Amino acid sequence: MCDTLVALASETPRGALLFGKNSDRERNEAQVLEMHPPRRGLGDLKLTYITIPEVAETHATLISRPCWMWGAEMGANEHGVVIGNEALHARVPAQRRRALTGMDLVRLGLERGATAAQALAVIIALLERHGQGGDCGHLGRFYYHNGFIIADASEAYVLETVGRDWVVEAVAGRRALSNAYSIGTGWSAISPGLAAQGRGRFDVAAHLIDEARDAVSFGRGRCARGQELLALADDALTPGAMRAILRDHGEAADWSPANTVGRTICMHAAQGPRRSQSVASMVSEVGARAVHWVTATSAPCTSLFKPVLFEAGPPPVGPAPGDTYDGESLWWRHERLHRALLADHAAGMALIAAERDALEAGFQARIDGADDLAAAVADCWREAARAEARWTAALRPASLGGSPYARSWGRLNQVAGLPRT
Repeated sequence: MCDTLVALASETPRGALLFGKNSDRERNEAQVLEMHPPRRGLGDLKLTYITIPEVAETHATLISRPCWMWGAEMGANEHGVVIGNEALHARVPAQRRRALTGMDLVRLGLERGATAAQALAVIIALLERHGQGGDCGHLGRFYYHNGFIIADASEAYVLETVGRDWVVEAVAGRRALSNAYSIGTGWSAISPGLAAQGRGRFDVAAHLIDEARDAVSFGRGRCARGQELLALADDALTPGAMRAILRDHGEAADWSPANTVGRTICMHAAQGPRRSQSVASMVSEVGARAVHWVTATSAPCTSLFKPVLFEAGPPPVGPAPGDTYDGESLWWRHERLHRALLADHAAGMALIAAERDALEAGFQARIDGADDLAAAVADCWREAARAEARWTAALRPASLGGSPYARSWGRLNQVAGLPRT
């Protein structure tokens, strides 16, 4: 389960496109943040499950990918194209036979498209040729169709798919996308196969959506919440405002990670069907230059967004994390903090939230005014590491108790080999 957001440059006070995404995956499914230079040369390209022909040259990319996949949940390329994907559930079952995954399509779009329109065309062509399918779960099986937001400095598109068919909506202002079909009658392009399923300008989302699955994922509810928060930001839709939306837990006065009714944009896992959580987050501001604000860690409410720019080089995230604890990896180091905060989330936020927001405001000012971008980026990451180390040291290890919620976390902590103290 994920949430993706976009606002065109005309909608923001800084005059740059804003893109944001929370990637929701299983609790121990660490996400790898990495930067890749262009590749040159033909041959075969091995993806998550299948092999396809390589192209002569690719673009440099910044991607955030599940640790066991080739493809990416979200990312950007050197030309300012940004893409995020969403699991979609249709009445038509998703293909179980291995093919392209939605994550493969995100990364391929970034590698092969120098504009949003080009990336859109790349994804559609590959989808039609190779199809989509295969298990996209980590410990639990998970099959789904895919939706995408694809954007660059000047335009954005929503692409929603079912099998090899697709529908596109050109974004007019601000747009949210979650785990539910959302393109109604306002589509701007549609595949022949999908067009043949209705008459005239029919409501594609109403035709495709699996109501039972949506009741579980709360996809339409989260999409509506994201759209509402984008609108409420009004003329103050800055990178900081987009980060705040990704941290949203809804309006329930008694909300806690263990007491969540439905699913929120900042997702927290629990027992039963709610096994996903936000394991990585990204906000991109794409204008005269592109600045990508990434957590490289789970739970954006407990994380700091740090800047990444292609001209400053790869971020210092340590070794690529896997699905077991590694104290050298930034993702797993943060899990010591994140999982400690679950014992009393409200008290933990009281400890860190004000400093978290102040640090991010300082990072923004530093990047905005930097002459030496590489040095400014490095300073921000060092300062973030020091802050998280302080917060982790200040938290006393606490028990979650003996509830089903606590037992679900205890079991996954044990599977990951997470130290108890």
